[in-house]
Amino acid sequence: MSTPSFDRQVRIRFSHCDPAGIVFFPQYLVMTNALVEDWFNEGLHIDYAQMIAQRRVGLPIVKLDCEFSRPSQMGETITLTLGVVAIGRRSISIEIVGHCRGETRFRAKQVLVTTSIESGQSIEIPADIASALATFAPQAESIETHRS
Repeated sequence: MSTPSFDRQVRIRFSHCDPAGIVFFPQYLVMTNALVEDWFNEGLHIDYAQMIAQRRVGLPIVKLDCEFSRPSQMGETITLTLGVVAIGRRSISIEIVGHCRGETRFRAKQVLVTTSIESGQSIEIPADIASALATFAPQAESIETHRS
């Protein structure tokens, strides 16, 4: 059984592109941020806006590694695929791959840390979020979680 992923198609718009008509690389980070928000809302069924505004739980990126393989052009539709690499007590490691017509366009590895917006300090992943994340956990990670 494979680990579940969360997919979203994104149409490359004029606003994503540089004067050459290809995606200006920081726009991929805007797309991946929107993907994480959609994943929380639709994949994990955790209201992202409520998590930030009412619960005051943030999810900043603390580590980022990006690899850009091929340019994406205005008018194309790319698929963004989010997979969970590891889940810690306070962090989530994810990988997002942007692909189109069988080609990888970019790959972003991110570490997100649950943080108290009030104090700015990292906090343990809240129980309801940890439970929702478990459905996306890599197989080996799930086994480790059940042993502790």
